[in-house]
Amino acid sequence: MALGTATGPYELRFDTGRICLDLVATTHPVERLVSVEVLRAWITGSGLVPAGTSLTHADASWLARFLELRGHTARLVRALPGADTLAHDRALTRVNALAATAPPAPRAVRGEDGALVRELTGPPECAALLGSLARDAVELLTDPVARAGLRQCEGDNCPIVYVDTSRGRRRRWCSSEVCGNRERVARHRRRVALAR
Repeated sequence: MALGTATGPYELRFDTGRICLDLVATTHPVERLVSVEVLRAWITGSGLVPAGTSLTHADASWLARFLELRGHTARLVRALPGADTLAHDRALTRVNALAATAPPAPRAVRGEDGALVRELTGPPECAALLGSLARDAVELLTDPVARAGLRQCEGDNCPIVYVDTSRGRRRRWCSSEVCGNRERVARHRRRVALAR
């Protein structure tokens, strides 16, 4: 199955339009970041690190720190404009602090076929990866165009927030293959039930 089109509860999706929102989306329909192994898969699948990057040094403390950042980011992207609550301010302070850490340093090297590929200069540290995610959240929150494109999925009980970059800004679902398909099936069932 292609990344971004998950249908099972533990499959990872990357279809929100921003990496920080992809992290927030790991709570639906159930908690997806249930182990360090899944976190490693999410880090690689999200593009935070190039494929093949060793993450064997990631441990349970990484999982806790990613979950903490996810909670702060969710609070900030779901906040009403001008929100001035203590919890919002704490989340903003924490995201800003994490964003101050430099992201992992990439370099270009020749791959097996001779083409240039990206790799990291060394094993990525948790703080550097969190810094990349927090910077993405800061950029999203401070970019008026991207912020105006934030949408809540219209799928039944779907809390996923995504950036609508569709033509005409008419995207309704986090994923046409997931929530969109569920809505189409539900409409079809209602029509069949009414026709009886």
